[in-house]
Amino acid sequence: MVGRMGMLMEAGGRSMMFEYGMSPTKPPSYPLPAPKVDHAFLTHCHLDHCGMIPWLTSRYDNDIFTAPLTAEIAEMMMYDSLKIAKAEGYPEPYNEDDIERTMRNVIPLEFGDVIEVGDLEVEMHRAGHVPGAMMFQVFNGSSTLYTGDIHTINTRLVEAAEPVKCDNLIIEGTYGGRLHPDRKQSEKAFLDKIEEVVNRGGKVLIPCFAVGRTQEVMMLLNGTHYDKWLDGMGRSIARMYMQYPEYLINPKALRASRRAFKEVKNAQMRGKARKGEVIVTTGGMLDGGPVLNYMKSVKDDPLSAILITGFQAEDTNGRMLLEKGYVNIDGSMEKINCEVQRYDFSAHADHDQLVSFVKGCDPQNIVIMHSESREPLYEELNGRYNVILPELEKTYELE
Repeated sequence: MVGRMGMLMEAGGRSMMFEYGMSPTKPPSYPLPAPKVDHAFLTHCHLDHCGMIPWLTSRYDNDIFTAPLTAEIAEMMMYDSLKIAKAEGYPEPYNEDDIERTMRNVIPLEFGDVIEVGDLEVEMHRAGHVPGAMMFQVFNGSSTLYTGDIHTINTRLVEAAEPVKCDNLIIEGTYGGRLHPDRKQSEKAFLDKIEEVVNRGGKVLIPCFAVGRTQEVMMLLNGTHYDKWLDGMGRSIARMYMQYPEYLINPKALRASRRAFKEVKNAQMRGKARKGEVIVTTGGMLDGGPVLNYMKSVKDDPLSAILITGFQAEDTNGRMLLEKGYVNIDGSMEKINCEVQRYDFSAHADHDQLVSFVKGCDPQNIVIMHSESREPLYEELNGRYNVILPELEKTYELE
């Protein structure tokens, strides 16, 4: 399923955990308790992949292999998850000391690095998806590629993942059975809608995920002449990205887009932002962050619009808005009377892109992870390859 990612691999006498995340539901849901592991490999910094790494290190004092940018943003996400747990009264799965230990145990890696882990070799490859995202290829006589989340097209933010020849492929299947619309057409429709709303006298509220989506939308809006404001954690992530330009497809474009936005740094500036024309803010699923504050300003204005730019999970405000037209604001169910539109700027490969990637890797065995709809990929790929749909708590042997 999507969320709570965690896969245990045993090879060469080593026990290795690939990712260990939590689902940021209400309350959060956690993966199965992990047995002792020697090493952890983290592909990227989204909470459903990194959120429970401190739980591992607090028990097993294992090292963590990942990109330095991923480690820094993951640390921010981990502290934020603790902050939310305290605010909402949820049980805390670890504490700040566990996060500090996790960061001490990070071994930073770059794309193309090859390391020895006991009798194994592990090579790092670019995964697309978000800046710093990695795929891990494990060599143990045969080779096994673990992709994590991937995208196989260049976006405004990152270069695409490329297929890697391997014997075993462990791949995400988030968009199995589904296709994305043409990216350039989606971008044009998005920009056209913003122009339409501003020209008719409305305000545009753009809720965004802090990691990746915020920065991509900023770059998309660079060069427009609206009164643009940026609020939430996405500001900090954008600054952090600029410290690691090697992970960006166009660092100059991100730098220019940051200059084009006014950053909200306090409550007084938030008041000014409400009078602006375009507001880009966290959170992406409308469940927290500054977005709820701004929604109060636009919800009853038929000239204004909320433009959704990301996936909306079940039981989130964003999903309820799209399906029912209501949002829970401060415990009150509020009818949203402004315009609402959704645009597909997914950071995941779609069905056809995944199939093309698989063919480029040309493995013997395929394991499809991170998906609520694996059957379409299974039906298309099985026969030519040995396709495995893993189940929780089951062990599979790959040659």
